[in-house]
Amino acid sequence: MCKKAWSILMRARMKPNDRTNLSLSPIPLALGLCFLLICGSFDSMNTQQNATSQTQQQSSRQNGSPGEGNALPNDSGNSEREFKRVRSSMHSAISMNKTEVLDDVLNNFSEGYFSLSHENRRKLLLVLAREYDLNRSQVRDLIKQYLGLEPPADKTQVSGSEDEGLFSPFYRIERNLRHALQPVYEVLFERLNTHPGGLRILSILREDILTILAEENIASLRALDSYLKEKFVTWLSPAALELHQITWDDPASLLEKIVAYEAVHPISNLLDLKRRLGVGRRCFGYLHPAIPGEPLIFIEVALLKDVAQTIQEVLWDSPPIPESEATCALFYSISSTQPGLAGINLGKFLIKRVVTQVKREMPHISTFATLSPIPGFMSWLLSKLAASQTPLAEGGNLSQSQAEESSSTFYENILEPEEEESLMSLSKDIASGKNGMDLMFNLLTSTSSKWIHSPEIRSALKAPLMRLCARYLLKEKKRGKALDSVANFHLQNGAMVERINWMADRSEKGLSQSGGIMVNYVYRLDHIEEYAHSYFSNGEIHASSDLHRYVDEADTA
Repeated sequence: MCKKAWSILMRARMKPNDRTNLSLSPIPLALGLCFLLICGSFDSMNTQQNATSQTQQQSSRQNGSPGEGNALPNDSGNSEREFKRVRSSMHSAISMNKTEVLDDVLNNFSEGYFSLSHENRRKLLLVLAREYDLNRSQVRDLIKQYLGLEPPADKTQVSGSEDEGLFSPFYRIERNLRHALQPVYEVLFERLNTHPGGLRILSILREDILTILAEENIASLRALDSYLKEKFVTWLSPAALELHQITWDDPASLLEKIVAYEAVHPISNLLDLKRRLGVGRRCFGYLHPAIPGEPLIFIEVALLKDVAQTIQEVLWDSPPIPESEATCALFYSISSTQPGLAGINLGKFLIKRVVTQVKREMPHISTFATLSPIPGFMSWLLSKLAASQTPLAEGGNLSQSQAEESSSTFYENILEPEEEESLMSLSKDIASGKNGMDLMFNLLTSTSSKWIHSPEIRSALKAPLMRLCARYLLKEKKRGKALDSVANFHLQNGAMVERINWMADRSEKGLSQSGGIMVNYVYRLDHIEEYAHSYFSNGEIHASSDLHRYVDEADTA
């Protein structure tokens, strides 16, 4: 117990907690030292520090951070030689047929890739994308041959083996065409996938590809990414993944991954971590045998009497209820650990597996819901409010450059008359603005966030924020699907929008992303497939009558 706690403390980079509303405080260094004295483990501290240093050095090499992986200016000659060496090993890994030495070649490529600087990784990936692509001349020739064939006039009359022979040229060219449409770099992907540690290498390789594509749109590299993503979808099918319940009894090396990768509600200290893995809580992760000891994605679950309305009651209310009294399994955090697997919906399969697992172990659980953030709401809302401050809103003309900056959002009076009146009735000492939207924008963008501490301002803001949040979730779309990324994730998995909760997350992140509002999505077991299909087919969003009332009243006003 002592060694494990200290190991997690030393290995994980604990994220600072939100001092405004967390009742627990980080374990101070002095307490950690006392902890060591009691456990008599100063030796283990030194060992752990050395291990941490080695881990950080390895991470630096793998991620191309300053160190061995990034050549200094006066090492440009060495950097170029290293690039050529890795390029040569990559070519051998693709072209070699001697299986007895292939593992060594793949090891050389993997180790060499980690040693490259960011710029050399970019150069190597462009070589891979461009020089090991498919043979388009061969594809064009095969297509010409195929178009030159004349099929029998009526295929239904082809019955005997002799008549079927008329299609032999078609089958042959189609087979050759399928082969020609496979890029050469597929060989490297497939060989790495079956190589020990290769899946992690491919994940890091795709992470680098995505980083480059975020900076510049390179068609050949985007094609490479698309092909590798399709491979990952095949390799990471649910049948290849192991569902593992993560507990305090798991190795410290696994638990520190949970601390480090928790992306929704940072784990503030060991007591917080232990509580999330203790009575009334569950944590499940998907593990893959090629990446042992590290979940690809994990989800945290709270067992409650009712669907929670605030994150405070999930994270900090104590003690938890007896599990036998729980009727709701609430998913309150889901985090991916591999940036290279972005866009691959492992969460969909994980949620369904967890629902099945929890239902089997606890038949008395009847409700499966989430308490989810709304990460895009404030960005969308502020863009609407900002439009009221442009010259266009006042009847003026914008220059071309100004128009381009403001073209994403046109002016729209998004406030109801009573909401406008309530905002404008606030004391000028509290807030100011030429109209309700202007005043609301000033309040929400204030660096002091004084609105959160004033009951009067919160009361004036509650009605418009709740109504506009409902509109954002149910009406605002992109390519026919929900504009909010988290909403899109749960809706495509078959959930419905049940309820939005005022002041559910008062952390700095919660206020800046969603004005403190959180949303409950509910997975109704009898309708999951139906809701997922209707959303996928025509973008239909299923929601409770309370949510619809927000937008319906606005539409009829």
